[in-house]
Amino acid sequence: MALMEVIANDRLGRKVRVKCSPEDTVGDLKKLIAAQTGTDSSKIQLKKWYNVFKDHITLSDYEIHDGMSLEMY
Repeated sequence: MALMEVIANDRLGRKVRVKCSPEDTVGDLKKLIAAQTGTDSSKIQLKKWYNVFKDHITLSDYEIHDGMSLEMY
C-alpha cells in the first residue's frame, strides 16, 4: 500500500504535512494531524471549499490524492 502526503492548512500560518494511506478514514487523518499540532482531534474540522469531511469515510472515497491541500478549522 503506497503512502501519500496530505497538507492541512489552518490559514493562520500553521501548515502540517501528514503521511497517510488512501484507505485511512478522515478520523484517522485528524488523529495524525492532532499528534503533530497538539490540538485535540475532536476539535479539528477538515474542509475543501464548502465540503466538510465526515470522520467515518475514507480518503479514497473523498478522492483525496497525494499532495492535496485541505483547510483545517
